[in-house]
Amino acid sequence: MQVPVYNQAGQQIGTTELRDDIFAIEPNKPVMHQALVRQLANARQGTADTKTRAEVSGGGAKPWRQKGTGRARQGSTRAPQWRHGGVVFGPTPRSYEQKMPRKMRRLALRSALSVKVAEGQFRVVDDLKLDAPKTRAMEQILNNLQIPSSALILLPEANPTVQKSAANLPDVKTLNANYLNVRDLLGYDWLVMPLGAIKVIEGYLGK
Repeated sequence: MQVPVYNQAGQQIGTTELRDDIFAIEPNKPVMHQALVRQLANARQGTADTKTRAEVSGGGAKPWRQKGTGRARQGSTRAPQWRHGGVVFGPTPRSYEQKMPRKMRRLALRSALSVKVAEGQFRVVDDLKLDAPKTRAMEQILNNLQIPSSALILLPEANPTVQKSAANLPDVKTLNANYLNVRDLLGYDWLVMPLGAIKVIEGYLGK
């Protein structure tokens, strides 16, 4: 597959070839969904906790005698029906981790990349370089590339100048290509990639 390559001024300067087994496969929507659910689940801390009647303080004495008061029998003031009592079936610390085979995770990434390319929400630039961190300069580059909405910028390696320039743009995120994930791919409308990032992705997603 041949796709156009643009410079930072938005001018087409050539084309590049993308691997069909990464950027032009038939998207597997169930696997994409499973990968997204897994990522969201693994991001949960699972630290919510409530105290049961055995854990709250107090309640050691029987509030009144068993018989003869005309009231319902009670054994503790920390039973669930009492104020300051324990919680029944409340949350306790747990792990929400979900596992997924590596082949399926990579299939989900290839599917999400193929969706971006097929929908035309994909831009390849020869390189991204800025002399100094400037939000206005990064915004101008995106305007030159005719990107009207949110965008995910994949970088072949850490680039503090570009990352700082995009940090204040509310709908733009920069990400190292090695950390590509389904959540970010599906969470942003457009995908912007320098040629170097394509090589990184093809290096670990290629068969």
